[in-house]
Amino acid sequence: MSISLNGSLLALAIAATIGIVLPAPSSLAQTSPSVLSSGGGQALIDTSDTVLLLLDHQAGLFQTVKDISVTELRNNTIMLAKLATLLKIPVITTASEPSGPNGPLMPEIHQFAPHAQYVGRKGEVNAWDNEDFVKAVRATGKKTLIMAGVWTSVCVMFPALDAKAAGFKVYAVIDASGDPSELASRTTLARFIQAGIIPTSTNAVLSETHRTWNRPEAVELAKLYALAAPNYAAVIESYQKAIEVGKQTK
Repeated sequence: MSISLNGSLLALAIAATIGIVLPAPSSLAQTSPSVLSSGGGQALIDTSDTVLLLLDHQAGLFQTVKDISVTELRNNTIMLAKLATLLKIPVITTASEPSGPNGPLMPEIHQFAPHAQYVGRKGEVNAWDNEDFVKAVRATGKKTLIMAGVWTSVCVMFPALDAKAAGFKVYAVIDASGDPSELASRTTLARFIQAGIIPTSTNAVLSETHRTWNRPEAVELAKLYALAAPNYAAVIESYQKAIEVGKQTK
């Protein structure tokens, strides 16, 4: 089987591999409450209070990224777009001088998040310097911002610092962002932590917003794990093959 396995088989295989049984559709929970009676979820992302900000994922800027492969960066960004669509999380995109050398936004973002709102800028390097962008963020009514972009040290860090100062809770998705060097990335990470911005990864965002297999989107969520961790998809393929072989030998 290829990595583009039948979605249901992949979902079931993932669930079985990590020791979870997907419930029957009739027993699926209709909501995934942020904070449970056990106290679980108090420190995690609340999807009902979250907006995803994808900043300057542009073709020209991709060519300068050296701290992560462009393929991985694009795949992780696509995963975030698909996740936001699946969980109905608002998405706002913007670009830095898209008609110039920085180039256009990667088209997959709006392809996989058709509800995303694009906000053009008037030359501002920092998206938070643009009144239309800030108004769009505030108009969502959400207080938790998940940010990713290129460059991490500029296009993510500047608005992240300003948003944090404005009272927002801010997450920076490091592996859906990119910088011109490892040193720039490490320096940015240190500054994020110093300012109280929460660094995270695409896999963590997926798992943190997923929360439970006992939900109607379980099969579709399972497919996203193959995007966040392609090598894990290979594990699932071998697991599925082992099940098939086992059935044949009985």
